[in-house]
Amino acid sequence: MSVKAEVHAHKGPKWLQHHFHTPTQQFEAAKLGMWVFLAQEILFFSGLFVAYGVYRVEYPEAFAAGSAQLNKIMGAANTVVLLFSSLTAALAVRSAQLGRREDVSRYLLITIGCALIFMVIKYFEYSAKIEHGLLPGIHWNPKHLVGLSAPVEHMHVFFGVYFMLTGLHGLHVLVGIFVLAWIWVRNQRGEFSKDYWTPVDIAALYWHLVDLIWIYLFPLLYLI
Repeated sequence: MSVKAEVHAHKGPKWLQHHFHTPTQQFEAAKLGMWVFLAQEILFFSGLFVAYGVYRVEYPEAFAAGSAQLNKIMGAANTVVLLFSSLTAALAVRSAQLGRREDVSRYLLITIGCALIFMVIKYFEYSAKIEHGLLPGIHWNPKHLVGLSAPVEHMHVFFGVYFMLTGLHGLHVLVGIFVLAWIWVRNQRGEFSKDYWTPVDIAALYWHLVDLIWIYLFPLLYLI
């Protein structure tokens, strides 16, 4: 390391990266980077929502019949779980801002617990669909239908959209679990304080996006 770089590295606290001049600059850069990432995630899911809209207009009866096969209680339970997890994620950020390390860990664990509950509920929901043959494409082989004596034509298209949207969302939930767990480990090490809590804030932002996407998926797939 050059003398110049060494001097620069010791200008601020140890968590200030060498390519930033001030903690504020580092925080704003991290926040901007996360917002850009979230924007592309929204664009990604927007394309899938457009596909949903196109197929919904094309096969309205199939989508209505397909939606009736979903377990609304499980869907509603997962909605409540994710909304609560958004609250605990926000509380983790607030606790980090106040320098309350134990509270940060507690709220992060609750958020992770909620995410795991979401995935367990989704596992049982997927298991039921697989058992009943309500799968997309060539795997479509309905064995149990709610309120229908026979499958509606093109209903497999609905389940193709359903598994694509909820499957990708579930993948984001899994990523969120690992990210939050990593933040929890770093918090346990004492890496965060009321002066430096950027990673907690960034992770919470990602988790809020995961919750937001589900808020749209639940009514579109389960209620309409």
